[in-house]
Amino acid sequence: MSSGERREQIVAAAMAVFGAKGYEGTTTDDVARTAGVSQPYVVRLFRSKENLFLAAMQAALDELMRVFRATLADSPSDRPVAKRIGEAYVDLLSTRGLHQTLSHAWLLGGHPVIGPAARHGFAQVWQFFRDEAGFEAEQARSFLAEGMLINVMIGMRLVDDYGSDARITELFRACFPTELPHILDIAPRGDEPW
Repeated sequence: MSSGERREQIVAAAMAVFGAKGYEGTTTDDVARTAGVSQPYVVRLFRSKENLFLAAMQAALDELMRVFRATLADSPSDRPVAKRIGEAYVDLLSTRGLHQTLSHAWLLGGHPVIGPAARHGFAQVWQFFRDEAGFEAEQARSFLAEGMLINVMIGMRLVDDYGSDARITELFRACFPTELPHILDIAPRGDEPW
């Protein structure tokens, strides 16, 4: 495996672990074990947990924007852009930790290094919706709010209570009226580490 491929492997592992455990709850050793490399190798490559988190956050943002742009570039469709981008956002659940790493980043606004990077990334997402997707401000706000709700549902592993708790079942049906079977299939469960 090349050093570039090894770095990608570590960043993917970091995204999964940071997504599940947060910045404070994750160690470089956790990431190393998940990636199947030594902890000194992770530190040698990234120098600090902070840099590792920044790399995972940037990888999550890059993948999010890549998928959103690819969705826009798809051949014209009679389906609304918001619907297509929403489905692409949900499909990103297959990239373990992506949504939750971004959620953790947004919550680290007071961190002296991560905070500014997270704010910059969030502003890029907003700009995408306004400039590239052509959303009005209210439509962009609504889309981001629904995305945050989905992130919370996924992070809490609410899928575990689908079917046994009427409130959670109703919430899933309201949020995913057409994609529910797909969501139930790909959403991480409480007994999964990430």
